[in-house]
Amino acid sequence: MSGAAHNPGADLLIPADTPLHRAAPQCKVAATALCVLFVACTPKQVFWPYLGYAAVLALAAAIAQVPATTLLRRLVVEIPFVFFVVLLPLLATGPTVELLGVHLSVDGLESAASIVLKASFGLLATGVLAATTPLAEIITGLERLRVPRVFTAVASFMVRYVEVLNTELARLRTARACRGGDPRWLWQARDTAACVGALFVRAFERGERVYLAMASRGYNGALPTVLTGSAAGARAWTVALAVPLVYGALALTGWVTR
Repeated sequence: MSGAAHNPGADLLIPADTPLHRAAPQCKVAATALCVLFVACTPKQVFWPYLGYAAVLALAAAIAQVPATTLLRRLVVEIPFVFFVVLLPLLATGPTVELLGVHLSVDGLESAASIVLKASFGLLATGVLAATTPLAEIITGLERLRVPRVFTAVASFMVRYVEVLNTELARLRTARACRGGDPRWLWQARDTAACVGALFVRAFERGERVYLAMASRGYNGALPTVLTGSAAGARAWTVALAVPLVYGALALTGWVTR
């Protein structure tokens, strides 16, 4: 198994010695969650607050020494969802504008732009968090924020075994390629579906084996909590919450001036 399997999320982390890297994980997790919440609360008809969001996010990325190209590459995961969003201007009702001979709904354009911007800024904010905080510390931050243990337990298992599933998927792809399978062609979609089904079965069976092994060692549905690091002080919380405070002010101003 590769080194990434022993250190899940290592490919997301950008090692550096910056104030954001040294900050308490619970502060970073809380600040990121609040920023995403305030971005989601921005009214869809108002777009100027996103300039403020971008400026603050760019400052945070610069302090953390996270390259802009790295954050932009991580936006690729939202491309499949964008294909559904682009249909809104064509399907929505109400006043329309003509663009290249096509009548587009104004309300649909505003909704599509709002959805893409909110999703993008949410991904960028979490991208900065992942680039400055190891996944294990993110779980610790959630525990210090008193998130229900069932959620942190599920997240811990996901962090530990996502690389195992990736390795299993790589084996299935190799086996498929040896049999002439090539997912680039539409008529071989059946092979891809069979590969996904086999991965689900193997993941389920591995989960059963892991659960039986844990149960035989006294697992009763709750993982032992061992909090690492130290609790964040008032100064750390004040500095961390300054960013979501700016986001909240921008979102509130957007509602007032819309």
